[in-house]
Amino acid sequence: MRTLGLTAMRPGSNTSKPHLGNKVYPYLLRAVTVTRPNQVWATDITYCWRPGGFMYLTAVIDWYSRKALAWRQSNSLESSFCVDCLEKAHRKHGMLEIFNSDQGSQFTSDVFIGVLKQHLTLRICMDRRGRALDNIFVERLRGGASSTKTST
Repeated sequence: MRTLGLTAMRPGSNTSKPHLGNKVYPYLLRAVTVTRPNQVWATDITYCWRPGGFMYLTAVIDWYSRKALAWRQSNSLESSFCVDCLEKAHRKHGMLEIFNSDQGSQFTSDVFIGVLKQHLTLRICMDRRGRALDNIFVERLRGGASSTKTST
């Protein structure tokens, strides 16, 4: 395995830990049927193992089309790369109705929430325990995140 550069998959860093002082928003998607583009967008952070450590990938996904609207990579878990990704998705794809994320400190940060609150019609939604599959589409992007490209 070493000769081929293969490594076993192992649990990565926990990217969903909330910051205790940040506001958490209610989960709004329990009875929602997604029927059109820009109705629900979701984001998450996944890790990509690299020699020497992790790279973190965030993406904004349209739940209806499963399309990655924007993505960014970073070698740290600061919220700035998540904010950049969100702003790029909004610039390219316009307004949406519901934005879903987990309760990670990047997504509950004042900066990230501030960008969302600039759009008064948008509703903010955050996952609770047991909702791991809501953002699985970002986790599925990991296989394509092995390039050295750092932005789209």
